[in-house]
Amino acid sequence: MANPRAAGRDCTVGSIPRHLVAIALPMLIGNLIQSGYTIIDAIWVGRTVGNAAMGGIAVSFPVLFLFIAVAAGVTMATTILISQYYGAGNHEQVKKTIGTSFLFALMIGSVISVVGFFSTDAILRLLNTPESVIAVASIYLKINFGGFLIMYSGFLIGSILRGIGDSRTPLYFMIIGVVINAILDPFFIIGVGPFPRMGLAGAAVASIIGQLVASITGYMYLLKKGNIVAIKFRDMVWDTPLIKKILVIGFPSMLQQSAISLGMATITSIVNGFGESVVAAFGAAGRIDTVSYFPAMSIGMSVSILSGQNIGAKKYDRVHSVFRWGVIMTLMISTVNTVLYFTLPRLMMSAFVKDEEVISIGAMYLRILGPASMMFAIAFVSNGVINGAGHTKMTLFFTLFALWCVRVPVIIWLSKTSLGVTGIWVGSAIGFAALMIVSVGWYKTGRWKRTVINPMERMRPQGKE
Repeated sequence: MANPRAAGRDCTVGSIPRHLVAIALPMLIGNLIQSGYTIIDAIWVGRTVGNAAMGGIAVSFPVLFLFIAVAAGVTMATTILISQYYGAGNHEQVKKTIGTSFLFALMIGSVISVVGFFSTDAILRLLNTPESVIAVASIYLKINFGGFLIMYSGFLIGSILRGIGDSRTPLYFMIIGVVINAILDPFFIIGVGPFPRMGLAGAAVASIIGQLVASITGYMYLLKKGNIVAIKFRDMVWDTPLIKKILVIGFPSMLQQSAISLGMATITSIVNGFGESVVAAFGAAGRIDTVSYFPAMSIGMSVSILSGQNIGAKKYDRVHSVFRWGVIMTLMISTVNTVLYFTLPRLMMSAFVKDEEVISIGAMYLRILGPASMMFAIAFVSNGVINGAGHTKMTLFFTLFALWCVRVPVIIWLSKTSLGVTGIWVGSAIGFAALMIVSVGWYKTGRWKRTVINPMERMRPQGKE
């Protein structure tokens, strides 16, 4: 009989740097491809549709992110449970977790799609969105919410594979979706041939089509592969104890991501008060700044997977090494980004917009938040260990403290001083520093060693190293 463990990567043995790179690199490439595409998407929109459309992207992001937070909580819980069960050698629980998570995801995704669609206009007005931006942002958001279940399914398929240490295969699905998206963009945004000019709405349509093809490809791959992570309808059963465990782990993550989204929405509302030029600069610079966050997120997720497997196997010394190597890798990447943002901000901004005022505002954003991204990256690594152990309540607390007790209040205060809009960027940097301090500090206590799976659920053969 084939070894079911061959379906993924056993990170409880072997070189930790090699495992980190093997898992993080495909996710990093995927995130950079996705980030690169969103930059291209923003260039199409910013240079062919105008500042209002770029502002529409900026105000839409925190709204979408709020609802994505719920999906992210379930997918993170799925990844954590699968990685710990996989590390403990309990493949039956891996299959059960996948089936239950997928059924739960279908239910939640459908609710989010409906609620998001019908609440779009009210949310945009609540965010103090300029009237010139509301019209384009509304249709863009409604199309995205209409296809939310498609996007959610893709997230879950990727999280399942990453839980067993396979981050390469989800990359292929992402590439398929991004390529289709990129090809369709000009057809739907500016109108090519028989296609109508849809502007920002066209970008949303192209994105949904790309995600649909990627999700279908991913599902067919898992079904045809037939390994322990294959998603089969007969396995989609409502397992109440497992649902409770998913909620216990996932709910804090949902709240954490929701808190981030609400914080971003609050910050966006403050930005909106400075006018259309600042909103456009915020949208363009934010697209560039995403390049700083995605590599850190990829390494943080890799750290979470390695930590989950090794904590499941009770190999705590390896977890400390995972943390050290994670910090080294993420700082190397963040340093490169910081140098680029500090030396070439105007050149980067000019790729998106032509307005000199918008370019100047965005350049200041990049110069301030570029160095701050290094602190944010370190926090992703320490949070990765803590989340991998299943202690998502702690990372929720760190986020709430850094965001709502430090970042948002400082931004509100500084934005009303002579710094003006620059105070928003400075306040964000201070918030990142606070997040790093509390996260790394708790990691150092070693309390993450308390595992979330039952000792009876460990089935790894004794003596295996």
